[in-house]
Amino acid sequence: MHCVFGWMSRTPRPTVAVIWAIAAVLILVGGVAHVGDLARHGLWTYAWAPGWLNLYWSSLAVLDPLAAVLLLRGKRIGFDLACGVMATDLAANLYATYGLRDSELLVEPGLQRVFIFALFVFGAAPFVRRWLT
Repeated sequence: MHCVFGWMSRTPRPTVAVIWAIAAVLILVGGVAHVGDLARHGLWTYAWAPGWLNLYWSSLAVLDPLAAVLLLRGKRIGFDLACGVMATDLAANLYATYGLRDSELLVEPGLQRVFIFALFVFGAAPFVRRWLT
């Protein structure tokens, strides 16, 4: 497998640093949005969503900034947390869009942003993770 994926380990550190910084900043932006939702609406931001889903989205007010801070400190666990958050956030948003709101990806800009950022994080993981401690 090394010969197939060996090029990932040769990714220049400056390129990795840019990807890493973009991921950290965008995760932090998401965290700030969730903090704002908490400040304006409390734990029940979306009246149409079940309580557990509102609590999950509210928890991102802590998990997103934590992942961003750990990433900015060069910690591998920060990228792992970011991947976990994006996997669960994408699943939660897909459930909300298709299961609760009877909508679809093409008409939900919020889901589109989560989807694209999740792809970015998952795609960046093999390049960035090895540089973190």
